[in-house]
Amino acid sequence: MMGSDDENAALSSEPLYNPDLLRLDFSQIKTKFDPPISPSEPGEALIVRPLCPADYDKGFVQLLSQLTKVGNISKDQFLRRYTTMKACPNTYYVTVIEDTRSSHIVGSATLIVEQKFIHECAVRGRLEDVVVSDDYRGKQLGKLIIMTITLLAQHLNCYKITLDCKDRMIPLYTGLGYKLEQGGSNYMQIRFDNKKPFKL
Repeated sequence: MMGSDDENAALSSEPLYNPDLLRLDFSQIKTKFDPPISPSEPGEALIVRPLCPADYDKGFVQLLSQLTKVGNISKDQFLRRYTTMKACPNTYYVTVIEDTRSSHIVGSATLIVEQKFIHECAVRGRLEDVVVSDDYRGKQLGKLIIMTITLLAQHLNCYKITLDCKDRMIPLYTGLGYKLEQGGSNYMQIRFDNKKPFKL
């Protein structure tokens, strides 16, 4: 029987989803990598894997702050959100790139799989929260994490994968096979401030 330290270590490394899903066939994609990289061989000392609880201490939240406002997230808050995501099987696929030399998370992206009634109860993928550390730019890791999520969505039988991005990012995504949908590319939103009553 494992002691408490062993149990805690096992729990902290528990992946959000089955890592075997990342055994993806990169030979089928048109995107070229020079030098060649893939989820199984992302570069020296780098690994691509599902998010795990220990990633809070490996800078995952700080990495997200390079993408957008994150706020003050305690370890307890992080672990509660992780547990909530894990309790929704076949839905959340937060995928990270770790530099094993520094034990830091240097890249991340999320695939969210939506269950639909349309298209004969199909599933749709959404690509979210793509970020690569400023210190690791120029290593093709952005392309790698995007194509990893894209192939994962296909492997999970999503009928399509969509994303929202800033105008300056359109060339990157179109270069990776994403297309602006004619007549359907409007991005609309309502942002809620939960500290104030909502008024229309």
